[in-house]
Amino acid sequence: MSGLEHNPFLNSLGIKIDSWADGEIVLYIDLQPMHLNRQGVLQGGVVSALLDAACGYSGLVPDPEDAKGNGVTITLTVNFIGSVSQGRVMATGKVTGQGRKIYFSQGQVTSEDGRVLATAQGSFKYGAARVK
Repeated sequence: MSGLEHNPFLNSLGIKIDSWADGEIVLYIDLQPMHLNRQGVLQGGVVSALLDAACGYSGLVPDPEDAKGNGVTITLTVNFIGSVSQGRVMATGKVTGQGRKIYFSQGQVTSEDGRVLATAQGSFKYGAARVK
């Protein structure tokens, strides 16, 4: 059980929860060929998805029925720093500030040997997305 079965996209990528506490989450993915780009390194879209998930979930509580159980990304700025082609990749997200309706967080993706591959900052709104 990954803890992300309720999120079909993240679940399809193989992203799993390592730990989730108040204001912080650690996710991981074991790289497969489908995660790599044509240069044979981790695809930037996968990195962005990891950072969006880590930053977004860091401000939520595990119960989706709770008012703070869902969040919508308002902004996400990603900085790509390094690359990797195999192994486990970790994504950590931490809340840096919050109000009644919006919270802010930062995240980073690291390789198994601790190299920082990317960082991000984002703002998120509590509640489910409105679909029209």
